[in-house]
Amino acid sequence: MILYVLIGVLVLAVAGCASVVWAARGGPRWVRAVATATLLGGEIVRSGQRRSGNRGGGGEDGGADGSD
Repeated sequence: MILYVLIGVLVLAVAGCASVVWAARGGPRWVRAVATATLLGGEIVRSGQRRSGNRGGGGEDGGADGSD
């Protein structure tokens, strides 16, 4: 069952990337809408990763391992 979910997510990701490329070449309105949704979804994921990365405190310059 989990395999089908992962395949579905993969298909959606590939279709989203294809719509971004098609929209960049001047595709129809619905393709531009899907491309916009794909890009917004990517921004949301990236902002979530930045926020969760700041809470950890163990980033490149925030680590306290004493290896100065």
